[in-house]
Amino acid sequence: MTLTPVPGTAPGVSDILTRLEHTIAARRDAAPDSSYVAQLNARGLPVIARKLGEEAVEAVVAALSGDDTELTGEAADVLFHLTVLLNARGIALADVFAELERREGTSGIDEKNSRSE
Repeated sequence: MTLTPVPGTAPGVSDILTRLEHTIAARRDAAPDSSYVAQLNARGLPVIARKLGEEAVEAVVAALSGDDTELTGEAADVLFHLTVLLNARGIALADVFAELERREGTSGIDEKNSRSE
């Protein structure tokens, strides 16, 4: 799948996420004392999921504080921890991108209603 760049967006965003995904996959089975990713995986899926939740809450707090720099950092933390969680579950970012592409052009209201049926 190839994502088409949108004018005004950062170049290589999908490349950065793909490199992140590969780095996480490479570090997953490392010694826990040498890798944060390995530490999270050694502690299990509930800990990874909880950490993602904590980071999401921190992003919400940063969004409400009005501090763009803090929000940017927290958003990076959310993306990182989401990628760790997806990797732990064996879900590729390409699958997430494909789902986003499937939803493209669909009203958010219509998409949400389709899940309620």
